[in-house]
Amino acid sequence: MEQFQPLRVAVLGSGRGTNFVALSEAIQRDGLPVDVRLVISDVETAPILAHARERGDTALYLPPGAFRTKLDEVAEAAYLQALDEAGVEFLVLAGFMRILKGPLLHRFSGRVVNIHPSLLPAFPGLNAWQQALDYGVKVTGCTVHLVDEGVDTGPILAQRAVPVLDTDTPATLHERIQVAERELYPSVIGALARRQIQVRGRLTRGFSDGR
Repeated sequence: MEQFQPLRVAVLGSGRGTNFVALSEAIQRDGLPVDVRLVISDVETAPILAHARERGDTALYLPPGAFRTKLDEVAEAAYLQALDEAGVEFLVLAGFMRILKGPLLHRFSGRVVNIHPSLLPAFPGLNAWQQALDYGVKVTGCTVHLVDEGVDTGPILAQRAVPVLDTDTPATLHERIQVAERELYPSVIGALARRQIQVRGRLTRGFSDGR
């Protein structure tokens, strides 16, 4: 079996950190070649930081600065410094509620991955499960994609479908999408760490969802 040097990642999150926990558990359970060097949040009280500390990972709160939807220049410089000091080579977004732009995204171009709760390009942006219900689709799901300067527009790496039931509320649909996310996201990150995914422009090759 081919051996890989662990992929040195930082996880950025603003909330509960359920996808971070799923990744951490998959690393331990499945031996994913992933080394979580740092967990950063823009919210000082975010549960993701507590989850990281419970697992012995370095957890860091870095204030986002003056803007509501992105990092300001001072914050971006602080994030870059922390990432460089930790030797990070790849960023994993886990509910990080800031749009990445500027030097941070340029430094990690092609090396930032995110999961979104819809089958992109349908329903980008916030509250995608509510968008799906409002539109009346019968199938939605989740998408793992690379991050570019747009909103949920980067190359798609993998998707998993989730049926929309007639009895669904926004809460029940969101919950089932999150179950799919916690299964799909670690498997894609593991495939990235094993160099099993190739991206050429918007074309992705080499990953199987296993379903």
